[in-house]
Amino acid sequence: MSGDAATFEVLDARFTPCVKTSARLEKLYEGCRWAEGPVYVPAGRFVAWSDIPNDRMLRWDETTGAVGVFRQPAGYTNGHTLDRQGRLVSCEHGNRRVTRTEHDGSITVIADNYQGKRLNSPNDVVVKSDGSIWFTDPSYGIDSDYEGHQAESEIGSCLVYRVDPGTGEIRVVADDFVRPNGLAFSVDERRLYIADTGATHVADGPRHLRVFDVTDDGTLAGGDVFATCTAGLFDGFRLDTAGRIWTSAGDGVHCYDPDGTLLGKVLVPETVANVVFGGPKRNRLFIAATTSLYAVLLPVNGAPLF
Repeated sequence: MSGDAATFEVLDARFTPCVKTSARLEKLYEGCRWAEGPVYVPAGRFVAWSDIPNDRMLRWDETTGAVGVFRQPAGYTNGHTLDRQGRLVSCEHGNRRVTRTEHDGSITVIADNYQGKRLNSPNDVVVKSDGSIWFTDPSYGIDSDYEGHQAESEIGSCLVYRVDPGTGEIRVVADDFVRPNGLAFSVDERRLYIADTGATHVADGPRHLRVFDVTDDGTLAGGDVFATCTAGLFDGFRLDTAGRIWTSAGDGVHCYDPDGTLLGKVLVPETVANVVFGGPKRNRLFIAATTSLYAVLLPVNGAPLF
């Protein structure tokens, strides 16, 4: 599908070199109920993403523009990423677990419980360069049958976890979130940003990003509020090579400087859930927004995965 000229809102002069006013916001696909968790797979030159209520993953082919079903049923998957071997790592609301899709297509369970209690509904996931897997576990997939299977929480809280790359041990790294959601490391991996979308469940609840220091032993310190969303909620986000955060919001994609300043916006006509950098140069921003998958070409490059 072709697109109209993209609309950018410049709030700080530092945003001007991050966008091209001649760029187009392209709608690549429409027909989802709640598009989430885009991941770009360089080896296959495609974007896979979740359509959670329809319990399917879709696949957009970069070489042809064709869209097809990647997996259905898909365990009501939400967020995805790639590990250091290029394997797909997925959060499954329905099966209440984090899994890895091996190169032969088989599924390996990474985490499905903590101390014998089932996880709530893993939401988003990142893999650090040491192979450790970090994920958030709010309750959205068990709140109703819309994005998973309604159930009571066995753990009783919404936590952030780290899976040890050697032993597979699952450890709580943050326990003071209302609804932890998207997460991403800084370029040097010394900081971890985590969104809290607790406003969905608590009046005047959090709608912000917090930033933690990552210690050498894999624990977190700090946790100050980095930014508060000015339109809707932050959900998923990615960083570019300069450490700027490109995050979902109610009116599009918001770009934050590492110092916490909101630099500008890519305006999108639907509520955005998540984004990912892709393309051969990692300078195409793919945007999962409610019913659709969009893309816009930028003069900045996404932080490398590997």
